[in-house]
Amino acid sequence: MVAPKRKVLPADHENGRVTKKQKAAAPFVKSDEKKAIRSMLREEEPSFPRGGSSILTPLEHRQIQIQAKKDVLFEQKTGKKHVRLESEDEENEGDELGGVEVNSSTPRRTKLKAKHKKEGKMGQKLEEPGLRIEGLSYKRLMPGSLVLGQISQINRYDIALTLPNNLTGYISLISISDTLSDKVSALAAVEASEDGVDGEELSDIDLNSFFVLGQYLRAYVTSTNSTSKPGEKGKKHIELSVNPLKANTGLDKLHIVPSTMVQATVQSVEDHGLIMNVGLEDASIRGFMSSKEVGRNVDHQTVKEGSVYLCIVTGLSPNGKIIKLSADPERIGSIKKTNYLTNAPTVDSLLPGTAVELLISEITSSGIAGKVMGLVDTTADIIHSGNAASGKPLDKKYSIGGKVKGRVICTFPTSNEKKLGISLLDHIISMTRQTSQSSEHSKTPTEIIPLSTIIEEVKVAKVEPGLGLFVDIGMKGVRGFVHISRISDKKIELLSESLGIYKLGSVHPGRVVGYNSVDGLFIVSLEKSIIDLPFLRLEDVQIGQTVTGTIDKLMITEAGVSGMVVKITDNITGLVPEMHFADIHLQYPERKFKEGMSVTARVLSTNLDKRQMRLTLKKTLVNSDAPIWISYDDIRADMKAPGTIVKILPSGAVVQFYGPIRGFLPVSEMSETYIQDPMQHFRTGQVLNIQVLSVDCKERKLTVSCRDHSAFGLAQQKALKDLSPGTLVSGTVSEKTSDEIVIELADTRLKGGLPFEHLTDGSLQKNASAAKNIRVGQMLQDLVVLNANENKRLIKLTKKPSLVKASQSGTLLKSFNGLVTGVEVAGFVDNITSKGVFVRFAGSLTGLLLKKYLQNEVTKLPDFGFRRNQSISAKIVSVDYEQQRFLLSQMGETIKEASNSRNKSGFLPSESDLSNPADGVSTSVDDYTPGKLTKARITAIKRNQLNVQLADNVQGRIHVSEVFDTLDEIKDWKQPLKSFRVSQIVPVRIIGIYHSRNHRFLPITHREGAPVFELSAKPSVLTEEELKILTIDKIELGSTWLVSVHSLIEGHFWVNLSPNVRGRIRAMDMSKDLSLLSDLNGNFPVGSILRAQVMNVDASKNRLRLSAKSESSSVQLNLADLSKDMVLHGRVTKISERSIMVQLSEELSAPVYLIDLSDDYSTANPTVYQKDQIIRVCVREADQSSKRIVLSTRPSKVLSSSSLVKDQEIASISQLKVNDIVRGFVKNITDIGVFLNVGSYVTAFVRVTDLSDSYLKEWKDEFQVDQLVEGKVIQVDPILNHVQMSLKRSVIDKNYKAPITYSDVSVGQVVTGKVRKVEDFGVFVVIDDSANVSGLCHRSEMAETRVADVKNLYNEGDIVKAKVLKVDLEKRRISFGLKASYFAELDEHIQGSNKEDSDGDSMEGVEVPEGTESGSDNGDEDVSRDFGNVQDFDSDNENSTGADMNAEQSVARDGSPLPGLSTGGFDWTGGIFNQDNKDAQSDTDGETLPPKKKKRRRAEIKVDRTGEMDVNGPQSVADFERFLMGEPNSSFLWLSYMAFQLQLSEVGKAREIAERAIKTINHTGDGDSEALNVWVAFLNLENTYGSDETVEEIFRRACEYNDAEEIHNRLTSIYIQSGKNEKADDLLQTMVKKFSQDPKVWLNYATFLFNTLATPPRARALLPRAMQSLPKYHHVDLTSKFAQLEFRSPNGDAERGRTIFEGLVGTFPKRTDLWKVLLDLEVQQGDKEQVRRLLGRVTSSKLKPRKAKYFFKRWLEFEEKEGGAKSCEMVKAKAAEYVRQHGSEKEQD
Repeated sequence: MVAPKRKVLPADHENGRVTKKQKAAAPFVKSDEKKAIRSMLREEEPSFPRGGSSILTPLEHRQIQIQAKKDVLFEQKTGKKHVRLESEDEENEGDELGGVEVNSSTPRRTKLKAKHKKEGKMGQKLEEPGLRIEGLSYKRLMPGSLVLGQISQINRYDIALTLPNNLTGYISLISISDTLSDKVSALAAVEASEDGVDGEELSDIDLNSFFVLGQYLRAYVTSTNSTSKPGEKGKKHIELSVNPLKANTGLDKLHIVPSTMVQATVQSVEDHGLIMNVGLEDASIRGFMSSKEVGRNVDHQTVKEGSVYLCIVTGLSPNGKIIKLSADPERIGSIKKTNYLTNAPTVDSLLPGTAVELLISEITSSGIAGKVMGLVDTTADIIHSGNAASGKPLDKKYSIGGKVKGRVICTFPTSNEKKLGISLLDHIISMTRQTSQSSEHSKTPTEIIPLSTIIEEVKVAKVEPGLGLFVDIGMKGVRGFVHISRISDKKIELLSESLGIYKLGSVHPGRVVGYNSVDGLFIVSLEKSIIDLPFLRLEDVQIGQTVTGTIDKLMITEAGVSGMVVKITDNITGLVPEMHFADIHLQYPERKFKEGMSVTARVLSTNLDKRQMRLTLKKTLVNSDAPIWISYDDIRADMKAPGTIVKILPSGAVVQFYGPIRGFLPVSEMSETYIQDPMQHFRTGQVLNIQVLSVDCKERKLTVSCRDHSAFGLAQQKALKDLSPGTLVSGTVSEKTSDEIVIELADTRLKGGLPFEHLTDGSLQKNASAAKNIRVGQMLQDLVVLNANENKRLIKLTKKPSLVKASQSGTLLKSFNGLVTGVEVAGFVDNITSKGVFVRFAGSLTGLLLKKYLQNEVTKLPDFGFRRNQSISAKIVSVDYEQQRFLLSQMGETIKEASNSRNKSGFLPSESDLSNPADGVSTSVDDYTPGKLTKARITAIKRNQLNVQLADNVQGRIHVSEVFDTLDEIKDWKQPLKSFRVSQIVPVRIIGIYHSRNHRFLPITHREGAPVFELSAKPSVLTEEELKILTIDKIELGSTWLVSVHSLIEGHFWVNLSPNVRGRIRAMDMSKDLSLLSDLNGNFPVGSILRAQVMNVDASKNRLRLSAKSESSSVQLNLADLSKDMVLHGRVTKISERSIMVQLSEELSAPVYLIDLSDDYSTANPTVYQKDQIIRVCVREADQSSKRIVLSTRPSKVLSSSSLVKDQEIASISQLKVNDIVRGFVKNITDIGVFLNVGSYVTAFVRVTDLSDSYLKEWKDEFQVDQLVEGKVIQVDPILNHVQMSLKRSVIDKNYKAPITYSDVSVGQVVTGKVRKVEDFGVFVVIDDSANVSGLCHRSEMAETRVADVKNLYNEGDIVKAKVLKVDLEKRRISFGLKASYFAELDEHIQGSNKEDSDGDSMEGVEVPEGTESGSDNGDEDVSRDFGNVQDFDSDNENSTGADMNAEQSVARDGSPLPGLSTGGFDWTGGIFNQDNKDAQSDTDGETLPPKKKKRRRAEIKVDRTGEMDVNGPQSVADFERFLMGEPNSSFLWLSYMAFQLQLSEVGKAREIAERAIKTINHTGDGDSEALNVWVAFLNLENTYGSDETVEEIFRRACEYNDAEEIHNRLTSIYIQSGKNEKADDLLQTMVKKFSQDPKVWLNYATFLFNTLATPPRARALLPRAMQSLPKYHHVDLTSKFAQLEFRSPNGDAERGRTIFEGLVGTFPKRTDLWKVLLDLEVQQGDKEQVRRLLGRVTSSKLKPRKAKYFFKRWLEFEEKEGGAKSCEMVKAKAAEYVRQHGSEKEQD
């Protein structure tokens, strides 16, 4: 923005420069003279202060101001300028806000000189000047300055940084960080080496991924310059750098202390945080930022290397090499108690961005001055002191001597002493973006008042003479600033608060021209010229808008004028490309367009990133009234608009509209005639009138046409005229609609319509089926032209076989002259009236088939049993040539519809006699006509019908809907037919035929074979004179009917009003009694009778909806009818783990969440509901604006308000109070804590520290979403709508027992705990139920013998029992012991009562009594029972021998102990070291000698049995456990163990063994394959014995721990082997999507489809898909393998495979491997001639000698086996000939 000039100080006072005159005055100043009375906080200052501050006294300043006001009043009264004693002050450029200074008003030089002389003569000391309060300005900003700024715009190549006092600087790409600079250099080097590279060199760098808008950075000013053109104002440009090397200028490692602000760049991204480069001279010093310190909701993994952050120092490493940083805005901005600099080793630590505490020493209307830490002078100008924004006097807000916190925003490097600029604004202190105080939501000021907005009332709130106006623009907390140069188009000499039109409180129109986010001020202009401008920014220009401008420049190149630049406003220009100069191509555009010429243009597009705009001068576009297309969503088919061709292709052209909208114009749509080359007829830049054919908004695709669809060519007109009815034609399907096929006739390109009903002579279903088989592009033959309308250009076609046959034979009626009486003709039904049927033929020829000429059986049927477009045949009975009419008849003849079903159907033979008729009167089937009253005999009673006989050979049925007229006639509405009995004779009336195959009611003429008559036993039907068949078009809305239940499908009941009319009732509309709706099938069985009311009827679509509820309750429910606390019933349509979806009506559905399911949250379980279940719900909320409905199923809401409520409903935060104990469900789990749903609209937060009393290492694992927890409310903030809770039991439970602490542990105490960590020197154990009390068990205290490897004994999480050996409370250390001897006394006490049992435990877990033969077997069973409960070996005397034996079995060949099997936290090798033979022998006396012998004897037997076990394998549970102790990584043992359990039908134990195996097998080395075997066995187990859910769960886990593709393959094989081919198919479809880069996956799927499913077409369709997914180097091999499948699969086609191979060898003739494969396949096929031809082809080509030898040898072997001696000689001759022709190499045998 161009900045106007402003007033400044004289040069001798600017920036502290001292003139010679000032130096001369220096001797008159004495340091020992009495000082003027000022603040006690002010230190002594020199007479000539640094920074250019004035030396005038406040009294002199006041005198100068009074004199200035007098001058102004004099000029206003007299109109003459007051004579000044010196020249006027010069004006500065710019509208910066930094010109407001204290003591900066410069008096006249003559007066200043006199003052100096006077004081010098008198020998008095000048009054000490105050600290100069100055803000940042363009002139004070010089290279080396450090400024705090905020990112306001991110461009392609630079970043705009908003600076204080309405300044803006720019950061180029190479001034951000060394990482980005290196990347730019690398890209430049690469592009420099490439030819033809244009301006897209930095497309790989997107600055939006490195920075965000509103981010604060410290900037280093690198340069300030002003560029100007002759006659124009200069444009100021500030170059900045945020590279830490410069932004941290002055910082040293000794200067960095906590709360220092350091700028750092991301050097690398690690797992737990970011490595930062802080840019210090000592390169060894680096910064580290934890992942939690990057900022809320920021994933540190997404941070780009080279990004720059302004960070706060949170700490230092002990050696000072690592600086701990934080870029969390919340932490940086929180300076109430911490995070501000309280002490600093040097003033160099006080850099912009640092939060400090200011001691105020001076307060003026223009700002505040003071000191930081008593060392550094600091000022806050009128803007950043808050005076401009609030308008409140500073002396009312602050006081001298008070302290206030602020943030450093700039430095003044030209000052002789260190001087800082500070801001006291809230958003600067908190380092956030400024938001409006008046908005309910947090919005930035520019979101409320966008830039360029014209404000009608701008009120002057503060006047700063010589600077400008501070104004109110209607936004609370945010003001605007009008610089003095922007107040009026005329020059403003002086401003006054009480005088002039711009005085305080005056109101003026204005326009927002900018916004400074650092100052928090809008930049406003009151200039009329600015207000009247149509655009201020490029963002104000709308695409498609017409604008006026002047030609600024013609762009001339070697080819001529390539474009022109049109100036719209002073700072907005647009480019007109050469193709948009005019509608025609201009050969000399420079003759038509001159610079400075005014033109009218239309905006084609704008690019805000590049600040570019494209215009057009084409009159067809500028003057067009067509709608402007700027979004694909606004475009619809058949819309029209002009478009410009921008590219011509052989297949069409690309048409450009406005903005990003482009369409494709196919060559077929360019003209009505054929176009071979579009470039011969169209040119780039041509404007066409375009019509939209189709648009795809998601894919952003637009297809258009420029053809005149209303035009019709002469050739087509002639072809249409020559097309006569009855002609046979062929054509191609060009389009399919919902009821018609559009055919493009061959040669003529005329288009005709073929209705679906004219595809066949059959039923509607048959026509629809035929239509489905027809595809677009298909050629159809034998089409008959029925009619060709030249005026409407409509051609109607038919493909009915009867009409095609008649056309081919010449009998199809085409004109009236071809009518012959008595001839049978074929046609179709055109219309049906009460008088008869109109039959139509070709050429619109129509005949009438009167009712009297129809068969008697059909005259009483609806529409006589016909439908429109039905095929029909009849005889011509009379012709009226005068009236051009003729009549048809079907009387006396068999009705021959051309349909196949009509040929099969016919009347029952009249000679068929009846046997034992029920009425005793009828003699023949012909007697049973529609409407006849007769009798029937009941043969069977079904739920919904009575099966009857009219005679022994004639069957019938009476549907339940044709039995009763009223509900009073029914005794049991659930079983209405229960009152009838078999063999009962009932009176009936014949109403039609019942089709036993499809259960449909048909007219009497549709009977075929042995018919089943449809009968009625309704009293009303039996008594009516004329039979009336009920149809859906006769049903009126609101009428009431008796209906019978037919079926229940997806929550709807299908009911019958009659056998041929069926309707639908929602399950919720079956009854008002909710108890009946709980069991729909039981309470409304099939056949039950209800009274229902018609709610909606649509005869055209054959739809009927009814309701069995009362009329008042059957009204369709909508959102407007709902109100809070209304109780309704609904149907459950969807069930999930956290909610159920309930349908209230056809249009309304709403969820019921966990919080609203029950009054007791512990019983809230959505899975207890069933789909389609009818439940009662209460409306919690019904918001029409958001269309939101919330329901509740709480019993207290839907049943009784007095029901017991354990968990009260919390609707608002006002219901909660501190110390309330409530329960809720976990809503979300974050890094900072857990969020709970305690009410539908109330969410509570639980900090990590409030989750548990004990230490939780992985606390997130303890919680999951929707988990029910209980807590106490510890804080409620209704204003912020915040609720904080605690889940600690110590807070909730008054009787809570505190966890064990270090002081509770005593030496000798035995505790239980878990292994927290395993190290080489020991294990760390955490005591159970403790406050994270842990200790160390050294490896020397683990066992009686030396422990070689601790990790073989214990794993993390193992449960152990330990004895406290030592406690050091000061160091908080505990020493544990895990030796078995520590627990000997305790174990003896426990086991003393049953010493026999302990003896038995020493061997196999059970003692075998003497004389028991099956003792060993029982012992094995007991081991299997007690194995999971074993926790430790006993160390008493009697266990020694057994332990020794076990120890021998657990020692490997090298003497080292084998890794044992871990079960339940116990390692079996751990017991080996607890045994000591010497100790056992010394403790044994004479009484134990016999047991010793006994044990040794039993041990010997055990060894023998083990030997047998080695030969025969394990035979019991104990055997398997012993084997697994020695080989825990053997998958064979684990699988055998699983099989053993399955033989015993112990499926659950087999699963447990599989889980143990997975946890036990070592996954390193060969362990991966062993573990894979177990996983596959586990999948096999679940596939056989489990459910789909268990298989899916094991499959998911297996994919996590193994190669996912391998697991997919294994499960596929399991499915195939078990015959579950559908699941295998689904899994293979998933694999080709997930592992599409592996050709084996595609081949496996193809093999499965070929061999298993026998669907070769599906398999063949895989090959093109695979070619698109796989790299090209896989294509040949995969194609070859697909071809091999054609040969080898029993469902393949060898000829197809042969064709594929022909293509391969033709493309790759030198690939002999393909020839070899094909040769092998042909040999397997057994076609000798084919093999010979193939060998002849391959040997006729030039091959290498070795390869040629191979094929000739194969040929010779083949002939020796299949041919004869003559064939062998022929092969040898060919080989010799090949050698002579292709080389001199000798063939070696």
